[in-house]
Amino acid sequence: MQLAISRFLRYLLVERNSSELTIKSYREDLTALDQYLTESFGHTPEPGEITPLDLRGYVAAMHEAGYAKTSVARRLASLRSFFRFAQREGYAQTNPAKPLRNPRPDRNLPHFLTTEEIGTLLDSPPSDNPSGLRDRAILETMYSAGLRVSELVGINDGDLDFEGGLVRIRGKGRRERLAPLGSFALQAIQRWQGCRQVASDQPKGPEMPLFVNRFGRRLTTRSVGRMLEKYLKITGLDLRTSPHTLRHSFATHLLDRGADIRSVQELLGHKSLVTTQIYTHVSTAGLREVYDRAHPRAN
Repeated sequence: MQLAISRFLRYLLVERNSSELTIKSYREDLTALDQYLTESFGHTPEPGEITPLDLRGYVAAMHEAGYAKTSVARRLASLRSFFRFAQREGYAQTNPAKPLRNPRPDRNLPHFLTTEEIGTLLDSPPSDNPSGLRDRAILETMYSAGLRVSELVGINDGDLDFEGGLVRIRGKGRRERLAPLGSFALQAIQRWQGCRQVASDQPKGPEMPLFVNRFGRRLTTRSVGRMLEKYLKITGLDLRTSPHTLRHSFATHLLDRGADIRSVQELLGHKSLVTTQIYTHVSTAGLREVYDRAHPRAN
């Protein structure tokens, strides 16, 4: 089993060119399965020994342990990919994960901030010191382009096009896209670059990281989360707010103001329109306005 897992992870790295984060997720999912099956069988089983019934027991154990449905679905996706590889490479005769079905997902509406709350948050970093200028540039950029926090920290100087008002983003699956930046974000970035100090061991030129910590090294996603939490406490905004909330707010505000969903899909870098459609459930204000204006019996 461990040999098959090791070769599968190498396949993801070499042939699929998967990101380090994707490979880490697969490794964790398959290690958890291996541990469960080892306890269940009393020994480490070969992939060919595993049946759909064994995997259904694993799914039941995850439900009993309180795993979220989204986590169960993600692990099932990992198992399907692994056993598909195992079957193709001769480690197993069949794919025991193929008959398994994902749990029906809960339709949780994303948490977002109003435009007034966003304004309060973006105005909260001080403008009289480098860290405040950096923090404002971070918040303005995330909201202006609807970025994931991992996309934000990966931006380099060479990704910016100030004249065109664009930034090149490396998204999930290493897919690249161009995202527009508003004037407020561009001005905030330029003010931050004017006082930024980068460590000597960091790349220079186009590969220089845009956002760095106080030691001059590329900022981490965790640091962005801590920074946001600080300003939430200062402003008294909802502490449930996370860096991803700015992305939710970006999409919701665009739809509320009449943007079509396919354009929002492109701006967010979603591979599937289904992923974007959750925002149609929270953009009721814009839908109500359209209804009142267009339906002959609305008023």
